[in-house]
Amino acid sequence: MAELPKKHLDPKVVQKVAHLELRARMVVEGFVSGMHRSPYRGSSVEFAQHREYTPGDDIRYIDWKIFGKSDRIYIKEFEEETNLRAHLFLDQSESMAYAHEGGTSKFDHAATALASLAYLIQQQSDAVGLTLFSETVVRQLPPSNTRANLGNVFKALAEAKPTAKTRIGAVLHELATHLRQRGMVLVFSDLFDQPEQVLTGLRELAQRGHDIVVFHVLDQDEVEFPFERMTLFEGLEQMPELLVDPLSLRDAYLQEIGEFQERIRKGCLAQRIDYVRLLTHQPLDVVLSSYLTARTARTKRRK
Repeated sequence: MAELPKKHLDPKVVQKVAHLELRARMVVEGFVSGMHRSPYRGSSVEFAQHREYTPGDDIRYIDWKIFGKSDRIYIKEFEEETNLRAHLFLDQSESMAYAHEGGTSKFDHAATALASLAYLIQQQSDAVGLTLFSETVVRQLPPSNTRANLGNVFKALAEAKPTAKTRIGAVLHELATHLRQRGMVLVFSDLFDQPEQVLTGLRELAQRGHDIVVFHVLDQDEVEFPFERMTLFEGLEQMPELLVDPLSLRDAYLQEIGEFQERIRKGCLAQRIDYVRLLTHQPLDVVLSSYLTARTARTKRRK
């Protein structure tokens, strides 16, 4: 069996979360015995739908009759294979490339978190898909629960590079219109866009019945602003360079970034969207395992 790409697969993080679960909090479209609630009834091997073939899919499920008629390759999906569809959205805009001195970039930190959760989801026999975006959707891998698909997710993460501007609000709107089946949506981003546009995009996803988790990825410098000497700040996402005295604007900046985070957090909670802050200098295994444990406890209490 082919070895999985491991650029963003941290063994320490995987070991910490491997014994945990990522349970669906709401009714999702699929059939799982025991773990996730489903609106369906019937056998777990009932035919569900067709979808276009993606490299890495199990060729046993190719519908050769359709191929013979249309010369196009489609995969037959069954209820057992549509247990939980987890859509993982990762921001690869240029601002995600930022890293404090000696630290990991926001993009690599988010990609490592995403890879760990993708591994966990696939181990649960659930389907996981990946969407990379900046100001538009850059790349998409449809949800699947195969090991080959997991390898494709890891490969796409390894090949991705933060570029271009952010338009996360518009991207979330676009994605909301294309996700037909209810499932989980995990968003990894610094969310540097107008807060009302971000929250509007998230609201559209929530109104379609998706169970959403927002991982707000920020660097230590962005939340602490430790600069003291005259500093030349390099502009990202087509912003100009700025030479400033950090001490003269530190208080105003910290108030602004604090209000920004709080606005996003409260907006998420108002829509029953989980909000998790991912700071690049904090141990990822601790943050993820703490969140998963708390989420599982809340989910069990609701049942």
